[in-house]
Amino acid sequence: MNNKCAILSTLAYFDLFQYPLTERELYYFLSRTLSPREFEHALGELVLEGHIYTWEGLYTVRNEPALIPRRRQGNAMAADMLRVAEKVAAFLARFPFVRGVGVSGSLSKQYADEKSDIDFFIITAPNRLWIARTFLHVLKKLSFLIRREDWFCMNYFVDEAALEIPEKNLYTAVEIVTLLPMRGTHAFTAFGTANGWTDQWLPNSHGRFVLSQDEPPSWSKRVLEGMWNNALGDWLDRWLMRLTASRWGQKRIRGRLNNRGVPMSLDATRHSARPDPTGFQRGLLDAYEKRVAQLTQSFLRKEMI
Repeated sequence: MNNKCAILSTLAYFDLFQYPLTERELYYFLSRTLSPREFEHALGELVLEGHIYTWEGLYTVRNEPALIPRRRQGNAMAADMLRVAEKVAAFLARFPFVRGVGVSGSLSKQYADEKSDIDFFIITAPNRLWIARTFLHVLKKLSFLIRREDWFCMNYFVDEAALEIPEKNLYTAVEIVTLLPMRGTHAFTAFGTANGWTDQWLPNSHGRFVLSQDEPPSWSKRVLEGMWNNALGDWLDRWLMRLTASRWGQKRIRGRLNNRGVPMSLDATRHSARPDPTGFQRGLLDAYEKRVAQLTQSFLRKEMI
């Protein structure tokens, strides 16, 4: 893959979300390491040759200027939602066995719209993920009473005993390097180390600022954790995992859909609770490969003329 194709491939990925990139973002998500001079030269030629388009410092493979105000508005909405997310994260971090709270999804990429939720990535103490998740799930249920369930979308849990994400592909690499840690410096530092493989996909993505904060655990958190830091806690955590997996299995069999119309599924293991990666993830990567093929073929045809 030459320099120009690498730039086109990066823009192709974010084109799936209709999200133009700044020059700095484009370099950050590039699949290969280029010198600043090489990067700027290839980017400039792609614009001059009509392979990509730019307005107001943003780059896209679509000749659609309307994408620019769409992004600007989404960035503004995200800034407002992140202020809410920071307060919610501070609250979630007080729950037993929660060691790190970060923002994921579109919000972690500084974009939101009227349908956006606040998606949280949770790191828990070793072998206590399912106890922690159950506490937070009760909170999620109670949030319906105040119609703020969109503030408490805790859709991905890992524990400190197994921080490495098993699926190693472009989608998971982007999600990892764009996580916004809100609480738990130690936990997210360890998480970053465990997932150093992302450098193979995004070699320019290191050096992201750590936004997380650490606060001493409250007396109530220490007491509740002390109650379950024993053999009974081990049994309870495993039982909650089996119970949750069984209930989600029934939802999958019945074809239940979430509020976005996506089939409900959960991949439940001893050390993680996450959306089943075989659905959305695979579909997105297939769409990405097709988009890259289209852009690359168009690029090569023009190069041969």
